[in-house]
Amino acid sequence: MSSSSKCDVLVVGAGIVGVSTAYLLQHAGLHVTLVDKKGPCAGTSYGNAGAIVDKCSVPNSLPGLWKSVPSMLLDTTGPLTLRWSYLHKIMPWLVRFLAEGRSERVTHNAAALRRLSETAAADWQWISEAAGLSDLVKEVGWLKVYDSEEGFEGTSDARAIMDAHDTDYEILSQSDLYDLEPGLNRIFKHGLFQRSARFLLNPEKMVKGIADAFTKIGGNIVISEIQQITENEQGLVATGQSHKIEAGRLVLCTGAWSKNLAGQFGADIPLDTERGYHLMFQTPNGPTIQRPIVYGEKSFVLAPMEMGVRMTSQVEFAGLEAGPDYRRIRKLVPLAQKMLPSLDGKEQDVWLGYRPSLPDSLPVIGPSPRSNRVTFAFGHQHYGMTLGPTTGRLVRDIVLGNRDSLPLWPYRANRFS
Repeated sequence: MSSSSKCDVLVVGAGIVGVSTAYLLQHAGLHVTLVDKKGPCAGTSYGNAGAIVDKCSVPNSLPGLWKSVPSMLLDTTGPLTLRWSYLHKIMPWLVRFLAEGRSERVTHNAAALRRLSETAAADWQWISEAAGLSDLVKEVGWLKVYDSEEGFEGTSDARAIMDAHDTDYEILSQSDLYDLEPGLNRIFKHGLFQRSARFLLNPEKMVKGIADAFTKIGGNIVISEIQQITENEQGLVATGQSHKIEAGRLVLCTGAWSKNLAGQFGADIPLDTERGYHLMFQTPNGPTIQRPIVYGEKSFVLAPMEMGVRMTSQVEFAGLEAGPDYRRIRKLVPLAQKMLPSLDGKEQDVWLGYRPSLPDSLPVIGPSPRSNRVTFAFGHQHYGMTLGPTTGRLVRDIVLGNRDSLPLWPYRANRFS
């Protein structure tokens, strides 16, 4: 038997973006319902590396990237995988993505990403303190390490973009690197360190903690898959498998699953999925690491979390329907042990998630083209955790009619049409 309810604002999707948005709207005095087909942090937010990298400015598509694609695909431990059965579906997205590597587009996208992430650390500080979760946030920075001169020199374009857009970083020598992380194998020659970055010791606990704080101040969570959203003179009606929700406003935060729902409100958005995997290991008995660290040449991360060391891998293009293929991330285990010799390499957990990505590396934040009652907030690709509270604050201001603290034109839904 289905049930029904009413609210001022319905937020669809309970990852970090949706949970942050719902909490901030409820905190502002609105009656908010948060709905998700599985519940808070059941999707992509669960399995990430926990990094909060403020003032980020490097988009994914850079000049000359296309030259590296064949070698990345051929490297069985490299950063990119493509299921060939999905090639015909991803091809239009890939063409647009590579076109975003033109110099003028990189400059535009870098500036827009930098502006959006300017307040990420401050927004995270506010929401973690308000929800009583600040003990889960550590100010330990974001470190990338390179075991070859060639690998480090390959960062020159990214460093030039960071320089041009006032993104702070430090270049670490080999001795500096091992002063900072003595548990690392002594094979690494260079490091790039973003000292101001934060780290979440347990992303799942953080997202669920914000969801709990949301309910404690009167918010409502519904577990249901939204199948259709309609609009009438009174507002919006969202219909799911077992629930009907009437709302004055709606915020769509459904990540990689946003394309079809956004299409109901006039948006043809080239959203696709950068699938990512993780493996969990026990915390080493011997020397370990103090912060998330990227193995630069192989583009995977080791992150020392409450529940053990998490290894996250880079990108697989295979869409939302294909099953997981854990073979590739398991091939990285010897490299993870090479990176951190005290790691025993015994698998504790393995997981697949879906990063919602657009060709220009920017999310969609703003009203739908068809209705001002509907606000979009999705497509954060690798920066979903970083930008969750920031996006929530921006959406809150849209819903309340506050003056924009940030021009949202670069993130508009119809920018690709």
